[in-house]
Amino acid sequence: MSRDSLLDSHLRKRTVSQPERDLSTSEAECHSLPKPSQTWFKWDIERAEWNILIVSTMLKLLLYPAYRSTDFEVHRNWLAITHTLPISKWYYDTTSEWTLDYPPFFAYFEKLLSIPAYFVDSRIVDLNNLNYGGWSVIAYQRTTVILTELVLGAVLIRFIRGAIDPPTQRIISASIFLHPGFLIVDHMHFQYNGFLSGILLWSIYMARQGNKLASGILFAVLLNFKHIYMYLAPAYFIYLLRSFCMTPSGQPEIKNFVSLANAVIGVFLASFGPFILMGQIPQVLSRLFPFTRGLNHAYWAPNFWALVTAADRVLLFIANRTGLKISINESGVASTSRGLVGDTIFAIIPNVKPIHTFIITLAFQLVVLVKLWRNPTYKSFLTALTLCGYTSFLFGWHVHEKAVLLFLVPLSLLATERHAYFRTFVICSVAGVFGLFPLIFTPGESIIKVLYSICWFALVYVPLYRQVYEYPRSLVFVVMDILEKVYLAGFPFLLVLTTLIPAYTNRRVNQKVDDSSRMDFLPLMMTSVYCAIGIVWGYIRLLFVYLNEEKTYQGQLSTIR
Repeated sequence: MSRDSLLDSHLRKRTVSQPERDLSTSEAECHSLPKPSQTWFKWDIERAEWNILIVSTMLKLLLYPAYRSTDFEVHRNWLAITHTLPISKWYYDTTSEWTLDYPPFFAYFEKLLSIPAYFVDSRIVDLNNLNYGGWSVIAYQRTTVILTELVLGAVLIRFIRGAIDPPTQRIISASIFLHPGFLIVDHMHFQYNGFLSGILLWSIYMARQGNKLASGILFAVLLNFKHIYMYLAPAYFIYLLRSFCMTPSGQPEIKNFVSLANAVIGVFLASFGPFILMGQIPQVLSRLFPFTRGLNHAYWAPNFWALVTAADRVLLFIANRTGLKISINESGVASTSRGLVGDTIFAIIPNVKPIHTFIITLAFQLVVLVKLWRNPTYKSFLTALTLCGYTSFLFGWHVHEKAVLLFLVPLSLLATERHAYFRTFVICSVAGVFGLFPLIFTPGESIIKVLYSICWFALVYVPLYRQVYEYPRSLVFVVMDILEKVYLAGFPFLLVLTTLIPAYTNRRVNQKVDDSSRMDFLPLMMTSVYCAIGIVWGYIRLLFVYLNEEKTYQGQLSTIR
């Protein structure tokens, strides 16, 4: 009998009152699992895990002098704001253009980090010391990213210890901790996504262990660190309401509901309480939700709107070349391909407003949430959570390319479920990571991001592919398999083109040929559109599997490793 069959038999024997343990064995089976062969010190950490931590930390230390974006100055300025000003002025300060626009928990986090920063170098927290680039601030801020990322490492180890298949989960955990997205966005570009993803995964881990109250509290904490995680909130709301606040028969669990509600309210009061007392909630919310920004970010995030924007460019080109009498919005002729933050105005296609993106996002999320309501298992929750983040990335307003990590991280936990999930994981990971490449454009760092991503993909793909590969069972799946492989094979050519075009453009500029302005945005456009094709297809794929896995997609998908 296969391992999956044994697990199915075990799951059928559980009583309804037992906590869900889809990703872990029973307590007795946990004791029978083989113990780590070697441990260091007193922590339950294996030597291989220490080696991953040490090697990855050494690489991150070498990246200290690497390229850093304006986000580095944003966070330095936030250190200065929270250290220098009273709390009543945090969300009013306009000394710099980089105003505080994260929820209060993150402001408190910056306040905490500002205390040692003052002793390292008082100029770091000088509010008027704009664009300070001393070695002290570089070393300090990059160190804080590495140290706070240990939250992510700790929870990934917990996933391994409770896994049905520890060796496979070890690969998944290592792939998340070493994810190229974190290296590019956090350790070069500069953010704290590893730390925040650690909180998210702790919440998911608590759900897996059946501690749904703790899962809800941790997610509420996460929302008060970074409000972009609201994209995932619908899945949490439905899952906790249906599985924690109601019995399997649909009767309300008043005690559980009150406990969860009080805990979540308590978290929000701890976060926003001081600003409520000062009457500053409207000001705080105006900073958190700046809807004056346009549909697309500076360069198009590889989502549905990138394809729409590209289609508008194609239609405009056809109209200009053929002389077709089509109504053209002149203000939109240069808007969508200038690579600047601002309103996106289409030339041919009707313009998109925030309310339109909200309705589309909600409609697709409802499709996912209906099934989650009917089947509130942990596995259904994890897939629905991934799809909610995915939906918001595809259809949201002014989505940043960095938001791709919102669904790539939980999707990684599904990668070994079956080949259908694994192939979706591969397509989304390749397209998602490549879509982050334009964030890092300096020559030395560009080599690092490419080589690191290739090594990461090879080390993750090969062992997992051997475990989950399934031969296509119909002509449709054969064709789909071929087309997906052709698409993935196109990325090396895309990399070559997006590297050579800027070199060609620069040569034309040096020759004083005045046509370079039409080429400047082309590499970004090509990257966004090509990656968007894969990400949109990955979404369709994952949504289809989620809605039809029990009856259509290559057999029953019943377990999670």
